[in-house]
Amino acid sequence: MDYTSWAAACRVTPGAKVDLRHDFDPGRRDAALGKQGGNAALERAKQELFALQDAFYAQADGALLIVLQAIDAAGKDSTVKHVMSGVNPEGVDVYSFKAPSSTEREHDYLWRHQAALPALGRIAVFNRSHYENVTVTRVHPELLWPRTAVAGDHIWAQRYRQINDWERYLTENGTTIVKIFLNVSKEEQRLRFLDRIDDSSKNWKVSATDMTERALWDDYTHAFSQMLSHTSTEWAPWHVVPADHKWFSHLSTLAILLETMRGLEPRYPQVDETTASHLADIRRQLM
Repeated sequence: MDYTSWAAACRVTPGAKVDLRHDFDPGRRDAALGKQGGNAALERAKQELFALQDAFYAQADGALLIVLQAIDAAGKDSTVKHVMSGVNPEGVDVYSFKAPSSTEREHDYLWRHQAALPALGRIAVFNRSHYENVTVTRVHPELLWPRTAVAGDHIWAQRYRQINDWERYLTENGTTIVKIFLNVSKEEQRLRFLDRIDDSSKNWKVSATDMTERALWDDYTHAFSQMLSHTSTEWAPWHVVPADHKWFSHLSTLAILLETMRGLEPRYPQVDETTASHLADIRRQLM
């Protein structure tokens, strides 16, 4: 499969003005491939991703940060489960950022994310991320911190610049950033909430606040559109993945990761002549 074209179809051109109501279809899928074919392709792609990640981990010459952002029920947890199962867990860390703790609120809003950045050779997945500070806080400005941060157009422009600068610093120092926004429709979210209510094993995923937040759908759509417009950069572009069909969402996400890992061209470390000679001596002893 041509994963490069799949990834390109999801990419937000840096500088482009995004309107999620019109620009990206959450229901898009490959009808010719179908769910069964898509799941088979996903398993094949996982094998390649595993091989690339193994070399990436051994080489330890760079780090990879995967940012997952979306509205509730878009499939962030499912993406982590089904896509990242194709890599060696020894080299991967997943962080689910929830409401900041009292300790975290004693620092700047990027502090807790900086502390979770991946080391060389490792992959970190941010399930929700620093972008909560320009989306959730834009819809709920009462959640802004520090207290000196006052909601207004200037604060969002300032934070977009700060985030872009921070991500540029990271990329210039060896961290590749892959940003994925799972784009689900309001109708599909409704169906997923109903499924969570009707399936007792998923009841724990539903709370009264879900409906409160759902009522703010248009506000969130605007906040996400602004986020994508102002923070898709040449060094860390956004990818908008259609999420109404989970199998296609998973395959599209994996296509983006594969394209990224292929571009990094990870290779297993080569030993020098002295080490190679020592290995030859050890082999003779073992034989």
